[in-house]
Amino acid sequence: MFDFLRKPAAPASAAPAPSEAKASAVGPLNAGLPAARGMITGLARPGQGAARPGAAMVRTGFQGNPVGFRAVRLIAESAAALPLVLQDAARRYEVHPLWDLIRRPNPAQGKADLFEALYAQLLLSGNAYVEAVRAPEGVLPQELHVLRSDRMSVVPGADGWPVGYDYTVGNRRHRFHMGAPDTPGAPPVLHIRSFHPADDHYGLSPLEAATTAIEVHNAAARWSRALLDNAARPSGAIVYRGPEGQGTMTAEQFDRLQAEMEAHHQGARNAGRPMLLEGGLDWKPMGFSPSDMEFHRTKEAAARDIAIAFGVPPMLLGIPGDATYANYQEANRAFYRLTVLPLATRVTAAVAHWLSGHAGDPVELRPDLDQVPALAPEREATWRRVGSASFLTEAEKRALLGLPPVMEEG
Repeated sequence: MFDFLRKPAAPASAAPAPSEAKASAVGPLNAGLPAARGMITGLARPGQGAARPGAAMVRTGFQGNPVGFRAVRLIAESAAALPLVLQDAARRYEVHPLWDLIRRPNPAQGKADLFEALYAQLLLSGNAYVEAVRAPEGVLPQELHVLRSDRMSVVPGADGWPVGYDYTVGNRRHRFHMGAPDTPGAPPVLHIRSFHPADDHYGLSPLEAATTAIEVHNAAARWSRALLDNAARPSGAIVYRGPEGQGTMTAEQFDRLQAEMEAHHQGARNAGRPMLLEGGLDWKPMGFSPSDMEFHRTKEAAARDIAIAFGVPPMLLGIPGDATYANYQEANRAFYRLTVLPLATRVTAAVAHWLSGHAGDPVELRPDLDQVPALAPEREATWRRVGSASFLTEAEKRALLGLPPVMEEG
């Protein structure tokens, strides 16, 4: 009965309608749905019982943690803002069809927006996916879309290698088929993943490595807020001594005293307000113990662990007590050299290799190191050293500097 009611599928040879010729395949799945609150929802891995980083991890480690939020934004924005160059083995291009696609990948995003979303997905989940929308009459993709990694799941084949990807929204699903290895052209989806020593299909997120530090940092923040809002730690004690030496108050006296303390002497609004004590009541101040003072240092240590997991020098995040780098400029240079550039180089190389399969011409897409302000002193020294080497030919000098043999516009 359900097969009878189900709408018949269109023939495989039928050409798509003009309105469908240039649109994301997963767009109809998102139509009419409210905006999701979390980026990662934890889909189960095919063939495994474990789940990927869930929405709770993203909420606590990114949306609810200022150190994790700033680390992800700092890396993603810095890497997306890097100037890129497109070249092949012969020349560097200023005009190229792939350049037009990268600079305007889809109607809603530009180059920086696309790559920022791509880097952020990779940092939050360890996986990043890009969909190529291909026109019926052409080979080169017409649009590029970054897909949410929480909605993507690998479909392994009989040999264990992925044969497709499922994009799931609620109870609706779209499958991207990778095709046979000998099928011409590149697959419709590019999957970039971080290294994971215990998973064959998915990458490891820095959030997973920093889970304990994030929990400690969030717990310390909640403790500090409770201390301010609810007086979780009393600053002193009220000792009752009755007229005849008894130390017990009646229930009515106790409730009245507690209500007055909550109304007139609790919370930030009543900080420093003098206390009026009636007969038999005495105030005994209480200070913080050494273990309480160490609690704040524990929060700073957890913040440094989160920054280390993402590869951001703690100095750039304003975390006190870290003197690894002599100054801010040195820390910023190390941040670009050790974190931003390796990530951007790997991602842009994967994108270029994937787009080359669509276009049919091998090209290279990589960051332009000469236009990165943080690396200006290093690049100036490199240019001066290579330029003064008289034993090198012009072609060898250009190769050492990452330049093609000739500089022409395509």
